[in-house]
This record gives sequence, structure tokens and C-alpha cells, in this order.
Amino acid sequence: MFEEYKGVYVIADCFEGQVRKVTYELIGQARLIADQLGEKVHTLVLGDKIADKAKDIVAYGSDFVHVFESPLLARYNTDGYTKVITDYFTEHKPNVILIGATNNGRDLAPRMSGRMHNGVVADCTILTVDKEAGLVEWTRPALGGNILAEIVCPEHRPQMGSVRPNVFKEMEPDYKRFGEIELVKFDLKESDIRTKFVDMIKVAVGGIDIAESDVVVAGGRGMGNQTNFECLQELADLLGGAVGATRPLIEKGWTDLPHQIGQTGKTIAPKLYIAFGISGAIQHTAGITGSEMIIAVNNDPEAPIFKVCDYGIVGDAMEVLDEMIKQIKVSKNNA
Repeated sequence: MFEEYKGVYVIADCFEGQVRKVTYELIGQARLIADQLGEKVHTLVLGDKIADKAKDIVAYGSDFVHVFESPLLARYNTDGYTKVITDYFTEHKPNVILIGATNNGRDLAPRMSGRMHNGVVADCTILTVDKEAGLVEWTRPALGGNILAEIVCPEHRPQMGSVRPNVFKEMEPDYKRFGEIELVKFDLKESDIRTKFVDMIKVAVGGIDIAESDVVVAGGRGMGNQTNFECLQELADLLGGAVGATRPLIEKGWTDLPHQIGQTGKTIAPKLYIAFGISGAIQHTAGITGSEMIIAVNNDPEAPIFKVCDYGIVGDAMEVLDEMIKQIKVSKNNA
């Protein structure tokens, strides 16, 4: 029924002429899915003067890179990107499509889905394959993060999903890999795009972006009050990291939205994540699964966070925080 649908396709996420890290994470997952399905990995790259990035995309695991270059694609826009991609997929029928669940991807995926008359599974955190059925099994948090829903798409093609950044690790690049790079001819006119880019106003939020930091120190309700929570900044500064928070603390106004970690916040993948007074509800842990090491501090020995951490400390959050700061300062002074 779906024999004509072949290949696992990744839609590259680009910004200001650079390929974002989430693209390489998706290519790694596409590589695993394609190998199990006996198919090839394709990556679509849209932009202006973007072809020089194709060799990197091949090195990270893509078999084919299809480059769409035009000044009209220099910045993401819904109309242009949707038209170019869906026109291409009318002729080249993909089996699976992966899109990053970034601001752009969350806008693009449903527009593509509507144009191609297929579904899209949003904000996935786990991807597996049923080889017998030839189906991708998409897993995402649902019902406010209280359950993990496993979704398959047996009756429609392409199978399409958006995947949260920092959930998966990208493959090690191999610049000896061979891949085919194609400059695609396509039809796109200025009249096809109903919006016009005027200006970008960058808002400085201060500090280090938690999604990019190698060390994240985060607090939850167990910090007790805003004054205690603000003490986390000293530890983060000593470790060269950033401060994060759970959703309830954002709602209390203790810190700003860019610091929120979890299903409705940012997904992070630091080398070290230290959680103070965080219970470990699935809404939060969905955002920290990519962390290399997790240290949890909580006064409840039964807290769910202890089931996902590498090291757990049962104790008062402020007492442990003060001792950590003291010991790190002593270590730095003796160095």
C-alpha cells in the first residue's frame, strides 16, 4: 500500500546561515531508524548560500543532502518553507519525516501536515521502530506530562513527528563518509510569501542559556522561598553554569520563563545537572533526560527524582547548598 514511500527525511533547522545542533541530533536518530527499516537518510536544507553546510550534514550521518537556495529562504518564513518542502514531497514521497521541535519547527510541522493531509506527532522524546510493521513508534508526554503516550501511524504516509532538542545525542562526525549533495531547482516567487521580514529585535535575558550550558543548577518548591532560590546563582557561578527552575517557580515569579526546564520549558543536556528541592515529576524529568550526570538533593527519600539521578543526597536543600559552596571555595583556594 505504501511501497512508493521511501527514506527517512530530516528537515534541517537553520538560523542566520548556521545549521542548529538539533539537526545533527535528528540525523543521528534518522540513521538508527533508517538502518532498521533498510532505508536511506535524506536531509533537506533551506536557506541562502547554505550549500557549504552540506558536507557537515553528510559527516553526521546523512546519505543525501538536498539543498534549496534562494534569498527568499534566507530567513524562516511559514509560506515559503511550507511550499518548497511540500512541493518537493509531492514528487519524492518520504516514509518518515523528522523535524526539530524548535520555534520554527513547531510552526512548520502542522503546516506541512495540513498541506500533505497526514498527521504529525509533536514534541517526541523517544523514537523506536517496529521492524515487522515498518512503523516508527513515537513517544511523547501527554495529559500535562502525567503519562507517556506511544503513537503509531499505520494508515497514513509520511510518518511525521517533531522531536525536542537536546533529547538525543548527535553522532560523532565522520568526514570520510560518502554522501550525495543535490542543489534542487524549485519554484518560489515573492508573491508566494504573505509576510515580510522587517527587523529582528534580540532580547537579552542575561546569564547563560540553560539549553547551551555544560552545568545547570536548578531549584524547585523545596527551596522554600525566593531568597533561598536566588542562592543557587552563587553555586552556578562557581561551577561556570546556569540556573534553572521548575514550572511552579516560574509561576510564582521567582525567575523568568527562559530558565524553565521541563515539558513546557526547555530540554537540556548538560554535562552536570544538580537539582535542589525538585521532586522529579515527569513534567520536569522529560526535560533533563539528556544530562550526562544528575545529582539530586531532596529531603524526601521517596522523591521520584532519586529514580533518575546518578547520585542522590537526602537532606535539606539549603544545608547541602551551603556546604557545596563552602567546599568548592576551599578547593579553589587550595588549587
